[in-house]
Amino acid sequence: MKQLSKIADNLLGQPMFGLLSRAKEMERAGRKIIHFEIGDPIFNSPSHVINAAKTALDNNLTHYTGSMGIIELREAVADYIELNYGFKPSLGQVLICPANAVIDFVSRCVVNPGEEIIYPDPGFPTYYSVINYNGMIPVPIQVKEENSFRMNPGDVAKKITDKTRLIIINTPQNPTGAVMTKEEVAGMANISKERDIYLLSDEVYSKIIFGKSHYSASAEDQCKERTIILGSLSKIYSMSGWRLGYAVGPEKVIQKMGLLLETIISCLPPFVQLGGRAALLGDQNFLTERIKILKERRDLLIQGLNNIPGISCVLPEGAFYAFPNIKNTGLNADEYSEKLLRETGVCLLPGTCFGEFGKDHIRLCYASADLKMIEETLNKIKEFHKKL
Repeated sequence: MKQLSKIADNLLGQPMFGLLSRAKEMERAGRKIIHFEIGDPIFNSPSHVINAAKTALDNNLTHYTGSMGIIELREAVADYIELNYGFKPSLGQVLICPANAVIDFVSRCVVNPGEEIIYPDPGFPTYYSVINYNGMIPVPIQVKEENSFRMNPGDVAKKITDKTRLIIINTPQNPTGAVMTKEEVAGMANISKERDIYLLSDEVYSKIIFGKSHYSASAEDQCKERTIILGSLSKIYSMSGWRLGYAVGPEKVIQKMGLLLETIISCLPPFVQLGGRAALLGDQNFLTERIKILKERRDLLIQGLNNIPGISCVLPEGAFYAFPNIKNTGLNADEYSEKLLRETGVCLLPGTCFGEFGKDHIRLCYASADLKMIEETLNKIKEFHKKL
């Protein structure tokens, strides 16, 4: 059989989807599975968003659009940025794109094979997957538990070389829930400016923060020179199945990213985009109640985990993930996750899904479980630990 390309051989994907498929197979075989593995909120998409998409379909808006995104949604993104970030980007700075693809498109537009990308570890697995298959050089920065998993500008500065072309930061962070301080984010922006390096700021969870404020690296250059904001409607608006996000960045970068989208996807469906417009411009009051619900789940889960011998967990300040340390159980993350799923039906992710430095941790998504499910899971984990 003929060999596949090097690109194909280097594809890694997102390992959590493989575990989800396995859990679904177990469910079909009759096992009860409690899902904590996928970062997919169980909340419904807002009704006004669904209605906007329905109206678009009723009006037969089912044809091609411009590859950069419909003007109405790009204007809505610009208005959203002005309201939440304090500056209004030009339409030429805005691309409508599936959020996951933004990571790939930015990397391919500003980094050559053989050049370096700095990113957090543990971190979202698409970072490394994109770097790997594109033949770029990964430079992981360990986000340390003693610093509540916040990415440290000093650690980044030590890793800068003449081959560094892109720094990726993520706050609030997946998988740890860490929220970087204003000083830390500003430090990253300063490094980017001083060394003339592009900065991709993954802000997918920017509205999901408990008792703190979100600060964006875009404050430095208003996305005109080197900063690119990655935004998504999946997490904040519970629209994961809509596959809708956006990028805001320097016009020359956004233009090239638009050509990549045009080459690969052509465009996004207009009815999906009009749903996104309704999300950004519509009533945002539901978020207050949603954050309250997520905080209740977080507090119950973290307190419960820290009361189980052999496990400890830093209190996450944002997103909807817990990233407990299970080193004292004597099992590594892969062994722990496999054994827990097999014996209790609780499906969570080993920290190794998120990089080398996640080997002593596991990740639980509490947006996909209500309080009753969390209590049941804590009891199952407690009994599981007694048998270890």
